[in-house]
Amino acid sequence: MMKIILASASPRRRELLKLITPDFEAVSTYTDETLPDDIAPEKASEYLAELKASAAAEQYPDALVIGCDTTVICDGRILGKPADKQECLDFMHLLSGRTHQVITGCAVVCGGKTESFSQCTDVTFRELTEEEIQSYAASDEPYDKAGGYGIQGRGALLISGINGDYFNVVGLPVSALYQVMKNYIKEI
Repeated sequence: MMKIILASASPRRRELLKLITPDFEAVSTYTDETLPDDIAPEKASEYLAELKASAAAEQYPDALVIGCDTTVICDGRILGKPADKQECLDFMHLLSGRTHQVITGCAVVCGGKTESFSQCTDVTFRELTEEEIQSYAASDEPYDKAGGYGIQGRGALLISGINGDYFNVVGLPVSALYQVMKNYIKEI
């Protein structure tokens, strides 16, 4: 069977990929994640996913390599991982009572061919109190997640609804990725 490489250090992505196959290796690759100045925010995750997958594919040329990246977009602005508590507070105030987009880009590199796609899910935060915002920002949860929240953790308490793929918000659009992987590996 063809070796499958997940070019991601994310424990959430590793857990979700196990829904497709338990037989893969997760690797971290260094890639410069600087975005081109003219890239549209909704294209950023797919661009970064392709960079990550291509970097790993150089090390594993005979494998099927998966790269992923997730962005949170509100008002046309990408909200990355908050650098500090103040930025987390700013994100929570911005997202409170509003709907934003979570886009996960995926790239599959196999046999010299790259196939990439993006999945978008609308996430709506309920109106948050100042106490809720302060409490969430004081936890460890927000600081390693795009947009400063994790839907699979305490961040679920902030959300009033989603429209789209839940797993996409966690960081891996499982069903869409499975469909692409079947193009390359029949025995998944």
